[in-house]
Amino acid sequence: MIAAALLALRQAFSPPFRAALFKTVGLAVVFLILLGVLLQTVAEKWVDLSNSTYDYAAAILSGFGIFIALIFLIPPVVSLVAGFFQDQIADLVETQHYPNDVPGKELPALRSIFLALRFAVLVLGVNIVALFLLLVPGVNIIVWWLANGYLLGREYFEFAAMRFLPEEEARNLRRAHRGRVFTAGLMVAAFMAVPILNLATPLVASAFMIHVFKGIRRPA
Repeated sequence: MIAAALLALRQAFSPPFRAALFKTVGLAVVFLILLGVLLQTVAEKWVDLSNSTYDYAAAILSGFGIFIALIFLIPPVVSLVAGFFQDQIADLVETQHYPNDVPGKELPALRSIFLALRFAVLVLGVNIVALFLLLVPGVNIIVWWLANGYLLGREYFEFAAMRFLPEEEARNLRRAHRGRVFTAGLMVAAFMAVPILNLATPLVASAFMIHVFKGIRRPA
């Protein structure tokens, strides 16, 4: 497991990975800016700056609220955008590390988009729960780590497995090795907790889970 993580991290700094990372981050920033403009437009409908000091205070608070909201939107937005590059990353990993294996197949476009959207919504939900748990010191970090570990492990492993297996078989394989997949997910969640580096989480996780899948399929 550690070896697989180190392989993924090492390859994350290679030129092809960096190209996918820059595209992911660039598109994510564009989406976040558009979301910020949308939220600001909605907030302005509720705040009239021409009336009183209270409205100025409300404007400041709304701006701060939008800033916090965008911070919590970073993981789902990055995950959604990275979904468009996961197959590219998987191809790079398979070509470099498993050249003699039968290559995986890309998921159908519509199915891939659906899975990326579903995953983004799940990540958003987990981060919303984590926001409320900020009121419970200590517990919030543990719950966030465990919840994200399960979610990240499940989604990224099933993505890797579905390149080689039908969806139901991929899901059954994940369940049969739930402990190993969950441990891998906890490692991804720990990486995601590091500011700035967390922008690369989806791509590193995609590469990492290819290695985990290969290790499960042929542990020798």
